Amino acid sequence: MTSVALVSIVDDDESVRKALENLIRSMGWEVLSFESAEAFLDSGAARRTRCLISDVTMPGLSGIEMHAQLISQGWAPPTIFITGYPTAQDKAVALANGALAYVEKPIDSNVILATVQNVIGTS
Repeated sequence: MTSVALVSIVDDDESVRKALENLIRSMGWEVLSFESAEAFLDSGAARRTRCLISDVTMPGLSGIEMHAQLISQGWAPPTIFITGYPTAQDKAVALANGALAYVEKPIDSNVILATVQNVIGTS
């Protein structure tokens, strides 16, 4: 029996989290969402996460700082960063650290779905 792929969403904006949850669930994938990087790190869900979608700019740890922490712990799931405040520096750091994508808000749902699909496949 194969388990349903888990996509974790980290964004402090509840409306963005809910929209992404609905989008991901519509594809039949399991979704967990978190309002902060700290909540995600504390949840223990990182090791089960097949794909992580994270906002860059949040109170507390930024998405990029959270990703760096996951890398230092030896387990960073494939990650898509989303941001309403894009900067060339953030994009360069995110991609250099292995992020799959750096997507500006408003989010193009087709880009998100295609990127997640490439990671998860049809399993």
